[in-house]
Formats: sequence, structure tokens, C-alpha cells
Amino acid sequence: MNYEEQLIEIINQDNYILSILKAVEKLNSNDTWICAGIIRNKVWDSLNNKRTPINDIDVIYYDSSDTSWEAEKLLEEKLEYLLPHEPWSVKNQARMHLKSNFDPFKSSYDGVAHFPETPTAVAIRIRNKEIEIMSPYGLKDLFEMKVKPTPFYQKNSDHHSIYIERVTSKKWEEKWRDLIFEI
Repeated sequence: MNYEEQLIEIINQDNYILSILKAVEKLNSNDTWICAGIIRNKVWDSLNNKRTPINDIDVIYYDSSDTSWEAEKLLEEKLEYLLPHEPWSVKNQARMHLKSNFDPFKSSYDGVAHFPETPTAVAIRIRNKEIEIMSPYGLKDLFEMKVKPTPFYQKNSDHHSIYIERVTSKKWEEKWRDLIFEI
């Protein structure tokens, strides 16, 4: 079984994440995904036979016609209506380049490609009753529990300190002891 099949199997066995995906699907947006920690943590939990708490549910989309914070909040309100009492965090990738001083992103894929670590740079959605996976750097690092900087956060980049700060502050090694970090 390849990593993509493994991820789909892990997600299909988790009714909670499936309910999140179905709520996001009801937004009827062409480029909307759940991503980052909820997926990374689910895989690492699965590999370690544990269940860690969910801090937030990162939902990304791309809409260059409305990059307002209010548009994101409106989508969070819709998700709250569809699936109440969840820690929704919706971000339009058309404006997220400003956070780390990158050139404007052109899609949700471009936004995910600019995440700091390879095992976090993963997004999923349901489309036509199938789980789709977006992983600009593949799923190998995620399943092998390797934390590496994406190309934009390598040692020779201006953004490497952001990667270092994240892997230091997140304290992932306290939850998942078999992680391998590339500094």
C-alpha cells in the first residue's frame, strides 16, 4: 500500500475528520481544503497508536477577488453552523503570502507549498465523494515521521528562522518520540 492509499484509509476510518471534510465540502468552493496539523497529527497518532487533542481545524481556500478578513470569518460562521463547537480557522491563501513576505500565492496548492515543514504541507478534501490529497512534497516525510523544511525555509533562506522557531516551539517530540528533525 502506498502512502496516499494509507492516508485515505486513515481518514476513512475517522468519522470525526470525515464530518469535517463533509462540512467543508458543503461550502461549494472549488479550491477549499483542510490541511496542516489536523492531518499531520492524525497520521502521527495513527502510527503511534495514540490520540492527541485537536488545536484547530485549518481550512484554506483561494479567492483573489475578496481577500478580506471578513470573508474568512463568514466562512468560519458557515462551518460553525454546519458543524458547531469546532475550532475552525479559515484562511484565504490569496492573502497569506503577506504573513511571511512571499510573492502572492496563485492557488491553495501554492499556499500549501509555502508551509514551513514537509509533513505539514498536506491538504485533503472530498470531491465527487472521493478523498483528494494535495501534497506538494509527497507524503513520505509525513509517514516516516521526518520533519524537514520545505524549499522556502531551507538553511540558506531568509525564512529558515521561522522553521526553526516552529519546530522548537511546537514541542512535537514530546508527543511523538520517534520524530526525526532536520535542522
